[in-house]
Amino acid sequence: MPVRKYRSVEEMEGNTWRQSGDPQLFRAMRSTWELAHRLLRPTFPPGVHKHRSIEDADRQRQLWEKANFETYRSRVSSLP
Repeated sequence: MPVRKYRSVEEMEGNTWRQSGDPQLFRAMRSTWELAHRLLRPTFPPGVHKHRSIEDADRQRQLWEKANFETYRSRVSSLP
């Protein structure tokens, strides 16, 4: 398969830009989210978590996101 370089998206064949409200747009968005979920497999502790401030909640979310990313990196690095 040859590799081609494009100066802009308009030059690409099969331009898949969708208009707002197009059912194909929603299908494309869903498939993108499903792909991301399969690749990343994010996990968060179940339940309701109370925090004293927005900053504390943000720190906790960042810790969960970092743990998810580290899990993803270790999974990817172990691939052949």
